[in-house]
Amino acid sequence: MKGIILAAGRGTRLYPMTRPVCKPLLPVYDKPLIYYPLSVLMQAGIREVLVIVPPGEVDTFAALLGDGSQLGMNIQYTVQPVARGIADALLIGREFVNGDDVCLVLGDNIFWSPNFQQLLKQAVANNQGATVFGCYVDDPRPFGVVEFDQDGKAISIEEKPQNPKSNYIVPGLYVYDGQAMDIAANLTPSARGELEITDVNLEYLHRNQLQVVPMEENYVWLDAGNANSMLQAAQTIHDLQANQQQYVGVIEQLAYQEGWISHDQLHQLGEELSMTEYGQHLLSL
Repeated sequence: MKGIILAAGRGTRLYPMTRPVCKPLLPVYDKPLIYYPLSVLMQAGIREVLVIVPPGEVDTFAALLGDGSQLGMNIQYTVQPVARGIADALLIGREFVNGDDVCLVLGDNIFWSPNFQQLLKQAVANNQGATVFGCYVDDPRPFGVVEFDQDGKAISIEEKPQNPKSNYIVPGLYVYDGQAMDIAANLTPSARGELEITDVNLEYLHRNQLQVVPMEENYVWLDAGNANSMLQAAQTIHDLQANQQQYVGVIEQLAYQEGWISHDQLHQLGEELSMTEYGQHLLSL
């Protein structure tokens, strides 16, 4: 399975912070925002990743993540010339995916739960068509909302409804088989001129090939799209790491746990950051 991170948003809701730097490169507590979606793909066991960035930003992202070899990964970059919606990532990444299954994650979404890695690996291993996740939120209207029947099976998904049929929304994490590229290629842009990822999910639903996995109660999902949510995300990561000793988004640690790098390589990466608490954590492993 391949991985795609859609990190091409300019982050206009965060102006003026994002005028000189892309939103996925902003700090969320002790690491760049993009570390969190990258860690999601790593927890799913995915080593080949395409990062989709805004025009003119390939070198900036590459300066941070390189080609992934230091993590035992293969990280490539490409550009989304014009913001055309989330499903456009499937078209941009079509050659990279090359018929494989794909896990698509948004560059500003943060996920954590005690068993999140197990949940992800099960979703990847058991995917038959498409697998998405359901998160309970108090106000689902800004999102894609899932309706379930009495047996807990998803029967509809509605994008940004005024009268939601449930409080469960689909966050920015999607697992698809090879059909997704053709489905995306046949989409019609919505009224706002975008290729909607909800339309991809609806097509799988119509084919009876969509599985919606509800997240358990003890989970964190954060959409770091504005200043308040960035602050909340930073505080949440701080609290998890300080109070519960649950380190989140530490990509070097994940690479070591997956067996992609050796203990000596992990130690070297920690030495390069030894002046920080982040580096000291790596050296303590």
